[in-house]
Amino acid sequence: MDDARLFRTAADALAGEGWCVLGGLLTPAQTRALADECVALQAAQRLAPARVGAAHTATALRGDRTQWFDPAAASGPQRAFLARIDALRRTLNRELMLGLVESEAHYAVYAPGARYARHLDRLRDSDARVLSAVFYLNEGWREADGGALRLYLGDGTQRDILPRAGTLALFLSARFEHEVLPATRERLSIACWLRQRSPDRTM
Repeated sequence: MDDARLFRTAADALAGEGWCVLGGLLTPAQTRALADECVALQAAQRLAPARVGAAHTATALRGDRTQWFDPAAASGPQRAFLARIDALRRTLNRELMLGLVESEAHYAVYAPGARYARHLDRLRDSDARVLSAVFYLNEGWREADGGALRLYLGDGTQRDILPRAGTLALFLSARFEHEVLPATRERLSIACWLRQRSPDRTM
């Protein structure tokens, strides 16, 4: 699927259901480069325990370790990811008029058994985050490995998305509660948010 069709497919799904799962954002080589970089950062102890909320509070509800991307000093693999996310942002603005002005992203590594309890990505004191995007980096992931992203849908059902390399999950940040289920092996991803202009922030 070419880029235009891929991104329009995302726009159509977000306009209808409010969420979607896509493949093809990056090539396998680009995905592998991100995974290798994430593993190297973890081995070098450059990932920090994740925190939540605007106050960046430590909590037992979340068990991953993260490192935020710095767009001004992004690595080659990170630049490839951020460029694709920006292309997606532009299409979604054109198709859905979402007013997205930027993205923020970080690596997330979950040790075996770690989880992230059910939550919303929209911060309590800010409506800047409009769209959540999670890109997975785990080659050879099997259903028995666990670690699914569980989305709670508006009709009372739920959808489990396995964190297989190259999968991109997209959903409206303010609409869908979700959680990360424990896995039996280390789980790698990039968590990303597409943001609108915040009234208390100058761009």
